[in-house]
Amino acid sequence: MDYSHCVDLLAKLHENSHGLPRGARQANVPRLLKALGHPERELRGMLVVGTNGKGSTCAFAVSAVAATGARVGSMPSPHLQEPRERIRIDGVPITRAEYAAAFAEVWRTIERHGLPVLPQGVFATTAAAHFRRAGVGLVVAEASIGGSRAAAAELDLDVKVVTGVGLDHTRLLGDSLTRIARAKIAAVRDGDHVVLGRLAPEATTAAEQVLRERTGLSVWRVDHEIRYTARAAGDRGPGTLVDVTTPRAVHRDLPCPLTGAHQHHNLAVAIAAVDAMAERGHIRAPDGERLRARLAATRWPGRLELVPDAHLDDWTGRVLLEGATNPQGTATVAPEILRHARADGHPRPPVLVFAAMDDKDVSGMLAPLPSHWPLVLTRTGSHQAADTATLHGRLAPGRRGPCVTAEDPRSALHRAAELAGPGGLLVVLGSLRLVGETRTVLGLRPE
Repeated sequence: MDYSHCVDLLAKLHENSHGLPRGARQANVPRLLKALGHPERELRGMLVVGTNGKGSTCAFAVSAVAATGARVGSMPSPHLQEPRERIRIDGVPITRAEYAAAFAEVWRTIERHGLPVLPQGVFATTAAAHFRRAGVGLVVAEASIGGSRAAAAELDLDVKVVTGVGLDHTRLLGDSLTRIARAKIAAVRDGDHVVLGRLAPEATTAAEQVLRERTGLSVWRVDHEIRYTARAAGDRGPGTLVDVTTPRAVHRDLPCPLTGAHQHHNLAVAIAAVDAMAERGHIRAPDGERLRARLAATRWPGRLELVPDAHLDDWTGRVLLEGATNPQGTATVAPEILRHARADGHPRPPVLVFAAMDDKDVSGMLAPLPSHWPLVLTRTGSHQAADTATLHGRLAPGRRGPCVTAEDPRSALHRAAELAGPGGLLVVLGSLRLVGETRTVLGLRPE
């Protein structure tokens, strides 16, 4: 089985040819792991759940664990350009050949035992199979949607991290912060070490209710057991330095290379989770200088990622990629988007290129950005993507800027470039799939 065959099979999983309900396919994940010989039993580490900030938190955590000298696997979700991005060692995606080998092992087992699963189940079990092949026992895993129902929760990692809770995926998780918080915190099992990011009061109450149902927990919370402060690096160079205090250690002058004040919180949560792993004996405490060096090199593509010299045929300009997928996420990154818009005084306003899944609050996602900015609506190749007519129908009535549609991201980018003019700024947001397809159009390699 070659890599392209793996990609084709993954695409067909969404068709659900067996006609099984979602719950039945979720229930097959532990059965599949058993049939594979329980590769998850060799793993230890953290599972990161939450509405926003999971990927950045995982990226910081991988850097921090790698600073101990240990090899660390990670499982970001979703991928931007290729499925192999979902399985990484020391932050680097595995090769296509490595992915195909692990995927083939899983797929043969699915067929031999008759265990159809959701795509997320294939992603999680393929990662576990590869980590066993590579001899990697430390893992930083990202849950896709929800908590206890996420396939990655079946790996039974005993440090659970909740980055935050917001209104998203309401059809699956519920239409209130209480329900969504309960769905995510439900990933916590007896005896776990829990790291809680900053939560709204309603979500905090729900989380506490779930945690009281568990036994033997250790719980660290931002603004309580975990505290952090951030400041400009000053004469140490550009960027921000963050001090993080946990019950285990005080970490000073940690560089935060990812932009936006929200990343200071994500860094603090990641460091606390790594301290929790050290508390559990999974790793040794990282050396301060190596930790700072590793953190300084952290990258997380597609999140306020600026391509300063982007080319589209004969157009050259700037493209800002942001994978905010809900109103809370867009509101969080809006100040940084506006900062980029003001950066060079270009005579024309930035042009938004937008796509989203069919269950998203489109007007809420666009509300934090100026309504006079031109908007290009498009549709990605995802089977869950909303078409442009649906997106247009969900725009706020008072939107003032011009709005056009394009059939796919490539044509949308070219239309946006025409509107922005030479040297202008394109802001691509609303869907991580859109960000990934844009990176491909711009000739950027998966990373």
